[in-house]
Amino acid sequence: MVKKTSAEIREDFFEFFKNKQHIIVNSAPVVPQDDPTLLFTNAGMNQFKPIFLGEQEGYKNNDKVWKRAANTQRCIRVSGKHNDLEEVGHDTYHHTLFEMLGNWSFGDYFKEEAIEWGWELLTQVWGIDPERLYATVFAGDDEDGLPADEEAAEIWKSKTGIKPDHILKCGKKDNFWEMGEIGPCGPCSEVHIDLRPDEERKKQPGSELVNKDDPRVMEIWNLVFIQFNRKKNSSLVELPAQHVDTGMGFERIVAVLQGEKSNYDTDVFTPLIDEIGKLARISYGESERSDIAMRVIADHIRAVSFSVADGASPGNDGRGYVIRRILRRAVRYGWDTLGLKEPFMHKLVEVLAEQLKAVFPELIAQKAYVQNVIEAEEKGFIKTLGQGIELFQSMIAGKAILPGEDAFMLHDTFGFPIDLTSLMAREQGKEVDITHFDELMLEQKERARTSGKFEAVDSDQEEWTLVNKDDKGTEFVGYDHLEANVSVSAYRRSGKEAALVLDRTPFYAESGGQVGDTGIITSGGEHIRVLDVKKTNGRFIHYVDHLPENPEGTWEAVVDRERRREIQKNHTATHLLHAALREILGTHVGQKGSLVENERLRFDFSHYEALDTKTLDQIEELVNHKIQENIDLKEERNVPIKEAQRRGAMMLFGEKYGEKVRVITLDPSFSVELCGGTHVKATGEIGYFRIIAESSVAAGIRRVEAVTGKAADRYLREEKLLVEQLKSQVGTTDDPVSSLEKLISDKKTLEKELEKLRLQLATSALNNLVNSAESLPNNIKLIRGEVPGVSMNVLKQLGYESLRKSPEGTVTVLGSKDEQNNKVYLLAAVSDDVIGRGIKAGRLVGQLAKLVGGGGGGQSGLATAGGRRPEKLNEALEEAKKVCMEIE
Repeated sequence: MVKKTSAEIREDFFEFFKNKQHIIVNSAPVVPQDDPTLLFTNAGMNQFKPIFLGEQEGYKNNDKVWKRAANTQRCIRVSGKHNDLEEVGHDTYHHTLFEMLGNWSFGDYFKEEAIEWGWELLTQVWGIDPERLYATVFAGDDEDGLPADEEAAEIWKSKTGIKPDHILKCGKKDNFWEMGEIGPCGPCSEVHIDLRPDEERKKQPGSELVNKDDPRVMEIWNLVFIQFNRKKNSSLVELPAQHVDTGMGFERIVAVLQGEKSNYDTDVFTPLIDEIGKLARISYGESERSDIAMRVIADHIRAVSFSVADGASPGNDGRGYVIRRILRRAVRYGWDTLGLKEPFMHKLVEVLAEQLKAVFPELIAQKAYVQNVIEAEEKGFIKTLGQGIELFQSMIAGKAILPGEDAFMLHDTFGFPIDLTSLMAREQGKEVDITHFDELMLEQKERARTSGKFEAVDSDQEEWTLVNKDDKGTEFVGYDHLEANVSVSAYRRSGKEAALVLDRTPFYAESGGQVGDTGIITSGGEHIRVLDVKKTNGRFIHYVDHLPENPEGTWEAVVDRERRREIQKNHTATHLLHAALREILGTHVGQKGSLVENERLRFDFSHYEALDTKTLDQIEELVNHKIQENIDLKEERNVPIKEAQRRGAMMLFGEKYGEKVRVITLDPSFSVELCGGTHVKATGEIGYFRIIAESSVAAGIRRVEAVTGKAADRYLREEKLLVEQLKSQVGTTDDPVSSLEKLISDKKTLEKELEKLRLQLATSALNNLVNSAESLPNNIKLIRGEVPGVSMNVLKQLGYESLRKSPEGTVTVLGSKDEQNNKVYLLAAVSDDVIGRGIKAGRLVGQLAKLVGGGGGGQSGLATAGGRRPEKLNEALEEAKKVCMEIE
């Protein structure tokens, strides 16, 4: 068997199935574009769900419907039932992102071809020893009333030459695949390989280790035969068309073909590991501890990079939370194990992008953007790491066991793995409540499993009542007409919601950020209001205020013209805005999301810093200049995609484009984009463009909100009214700005004087507390009490003053309430000699802060904290005395 590179192995797969008349399909993004049931694309079949659900005939490409397809799909499995994040890096085969090689038949070939071709590729093309291969088939299931898959077993026996005792029957758990609780499903046949040395194979047959979690006897390919549809009552019915869906882990098969025991020893990962070694000045193989860290980082940079390139960014919930957690786990391993104290992950993007540019060009095209997003997140987290260590110290102060909830908070918020927390505790002779920590981790995994769960729709679509049984989808005529004679194809009522499907419609369905149209559908004296329109698999779903009394006959559909006109102004303005951003900020700017309504537009784009007022003015000025030029909009339909690419049309990564596309041009030298939305005929119709807000959406993604048309006119009139009101309030019409500046200056002067008075009163209160300080039996002088109505800053000044007045043997604990805002402030100041006896201000104030519902910390000599329970201040002051009394 000739050793091949990973690129050659991938190409072998493509060529093999090309020769079997399969179309090679691009990988879908790891961030699903049109499937709200998934956090991440987790299998190669995700993009083909509509076909398996019976909603689509086959894979459409260039006006041809393909019944056979193959590809390599980028997958992320860190949520739902595939939640193995904590194992990644510790073993040789778990990954967050991996490639899934697959071939599909959409109602074409079935078990015989799938099995024969699988065997041919593995043994003849790749030269794998047949003696090492095992095939598993479905053993049947009494509960479902399914017999064993004797058909698949016989095909393996008669068509491949595999040894009969290498064909194994396994139960439902291993050999029956289901998309979800309902939907398409069927038996599967897995191919396993035994990689043990010949001596071990002679002692124990591989058949005894299949599906026994031995990493040396492992599954390499799963052939799924989709025969049934699981109904809501759990029963199974035969599908009218039978499909094949196969999946083979690319990293795993590369390890097999390259003769490596670990996926990380293949050329899929070695370029990244080599670069990590250079950055850390450590060679892979020096120690198991550093090897684990390097594997974690090499794996995680792949998942994070492609997630960002495909439209997601680190954040606090959903996909963003998962990405942030993966990135922080990698950074923490670099920090703690490899000594990488500065941002380093972003430096690996170039290696990965170059390595995969031939198969996944998305990353090389957005390399600079991805690097900037990752670097910004790294910088923020490295600061957080220091805070986490400080918080750990305050959490464990005075305790023998760190509570499980504290350990979980360090894990969940600061990225501390439990082994690091346990290590830090052991260094102080203390323990961690691992049992409760594990319970909280299990709860988190259950939440992730629920959020990642896919619930398929019933393919029978029982809720719809068909009016036209020959329904072939909805013809959209809304580019050219705002009124049309239509027929009702189907209707549905679900609770209070009523919906219609029409054979043709002028109503635009929500898509590409543009909201759906509204209007009316009439017949005779009956008028039905259209409230919204969405599109599903070629059918436009019209959500209406009520169902028709009689859906038969011809209806007149009329779009709300005024609303559509304002939407069109905003949509065309987003094209102008996109072009202006790229011209002023740079070509790294790419669209990351949009919303086009009748009242406003919102545009998200890749950029790594906030836009200042001057830059926003430049963008606004350029857009308005293009509006005033009254540029005629050129709309072209059914343009070959290669022609659109040649002309430089903007295309969004993650969008699915056919061979024919719609191109919108606003001056060929300024804006050429692929777009399915509705637009004005010339830019002058927009009237005026005004930016009303600029903000951050996520790391590396900015958002601009703007208004045009009637909304812009209202906005300008409201601004004018506001200015007139301000002039009236400041008592001048000549120079209101100067008048306001003087008022603000006077206010600041008065505030400073007031602060001085408060400090004088607070100092007087401190003097009283100092004079009434408690002398504890252990020779500690305790100054404690409430200083009413002062800020945290004043408390700090009092702390320094206390240390100055009582430089030895003193602990000062002060508090102040802000009843109006439901806040409480705490300060602890400790003299140097007392620090030496074991009381540190940071730990003390952190411990007290828990009593007032907050947190905080600082230096050994002086530290502050805040909370949300001012009524607990006295309790915290009493606790301070108890802590001081414990010191010998």
